Amino acid sequence: LTMKMGAAPAHFWLPEVLQGSTLTTTLLITTWQKIAPITLLYMISNHIQSNILLPIGLLSILVGGWGGINQTQLRKMMAYSSIAHLGWTMAVISIAPNIALTNIVIYMTVSTPFFLLLTSSSSKTLQTMTTTWAHAPTATIIMMLLLLSMAGLPPLTGFTPKLLILDKLVMHKLTPAATTMAILSLLSLTFYLRTTYLLASTTSPTTTQSTTLWRLKPNYYQITTILTP
Repeated sequence: LTMKMGAAPAHFWLPEVLQGSTLTTTLLITTWQKIAPITLLYMISNHIQSNILLPIGLLSILVGGWGGINQTQLRKMMAYSSIAHLGWTMAVISIAPNIALTNIVIYMTVSTPFFLLLTSSSSKTLQTMTTTWAHAPTATIIMMLLLLSMAGLPPLTGFTPKLLILDKLVMHKLTPAATTMAILSLLSLTFYLRTTYLLASTTSPTTTQSTTLWRLKPNYYQITTILTP
């Protein structure tokens, strides 16, 4: 089931498969495909030891944050984001299965419109996201909010399940695990904020802080014109 969902340590297939798929297929793999294994885990959650699922959850959060922190391809970044969110679900599903189910449902609800917006804007890399404000300013603002929600920042929706999960872990005297999860989530927060910054800092009339596609083209033509004679 862990391999089917793409949680660590059986996660190696997920980023590569998502990178080679279309955005629509990526959406199905990160949301719809997880429903069956999560349902099975939910049904057998009373019979699974938490000392098995908790290390899997911690490792998934670590791998999801550490793998996505250096990605420029949006599909790979979202693959590692999916692994990190699965880590939160796996860590608590044997202790509080309803909260774990709430967490994964909220993630699917937030990531679905994000993927649909990426599909409509044809954005596949961080560089192409810097030009979305020119033709879809409303979509840019919505994508910013969705990214911050996935990062788990209050008062957005994504903060609620993380707070409930940490609360349950502390109640079950698993404070070291809760502390580790909170610290490891900062890795995921880094690339969410980086993507949000690229979207926000390039929104008109702010001057862009990064190299964008439409700034490269005039220079290219200028160089070819100079070299032609």
